[in-house]
Amino acid sequence: MKFPKTYTLKEIAQITQTEYVGEDNFPILGINEIHVVQKGDVVFVDHPKYYDKALESVASVILINKKVDCPEGKALLISDDPFRDFNKLTQHFNPFKSAEKLISNTAKIGKDTIIQPNVFIGNHVTIGKNCLIHANVAIYDDCIIGNNVTIHSGTILGGDAFYYKNRPEGYDKLISGGNVILEDHVDLGANCTIDKGVTGSTTIGEGSKIDNMVQIGHDTFIGKKCLIASQVGIAGCVIIEDEVTLWGQVGIASDITIGKKAIILGQTGVTKSVEGGKIYSGNPIQEARQRLKEIAFVRKQMNS
Repeated sequence: MKFPKTYTLKEIAQITQTEYVGEDNFPILGINEIHVVQKGDVVFVDHPKYYDKALESVASVILINKKVDCPEGKALLISDDPFRDFNKLTQHFNPFKSAEKLISNTAKIGKDTIIQPNVFIGNHVTIGKNCLIHANVAIYDDCIIGNNVTIHSGTILGGDAFYYKNRPEGYDKLISGGNVILEDHVDLGANCTIDKGVTGSTTIGEGSKIDNMVQIGHDTFIGKKCLIASQVGIAGCVIIEDEVTLWGQVGIASDITIGKKAIILGQTGVTKSVEGGKIYSGNPIQEARQRLKEIAFVRKQMNS
């Protein structure tokens, strides 16, 4: 999430009410979650396991719950609760704005796009040309939809990320301030749910086709010309490269990559990154050819 202008370290520290290490006028351009952080951003870390990852990332400012040596060229925000203070920044720069009507006055809708009855289109949504949005679709704030996109009934774009911190009093939600991007010629089936990024974008690439009842988690990137069949569940921060096929009821764990032109057969549990250009199946996942060989070997042993 980029700020509307450059802020200084001192200004950000005043918003979070934290002490800081660095020059008062150290420039800050935005905030981002660790998977999508860029130079100029604030990233937060609140567990020793991930201190080095955050401190060595491209982030310019680390919001951290321990006083550590500040890496050269960076700055620190010292907080007793970085999760809470990261939420403060999201709320400050991208606060929730309630809707006043079904289609916001700030939405931009392209030529020859058809919007069927009972569609909700939130604030600052952009929809391109020649799209067809069927009844009872909900498109939350800030989503971006390209040209020649079809979205079937009951689909929701831009729900919150499933991202919580377990506290003694209950689960505390990390506030989502990102969006969803659908590139040109994307088709979405009925009753799909695509969560927005925590601070960035959940993206579906040009020409990809998605069947009914598919769940896509926050900050996931789906490449071009992918095919995703019904009841697939994709966790957050997944990278699916171009021309991947996922058959029905595939489940994909978070923070992994599926290589270009991979084919994942139905009901496979994808628990690790896999290379492109191969066919996979099973739970845990392995190459389908190898699994068939193993099944044939076991049957042979049983019949001998």
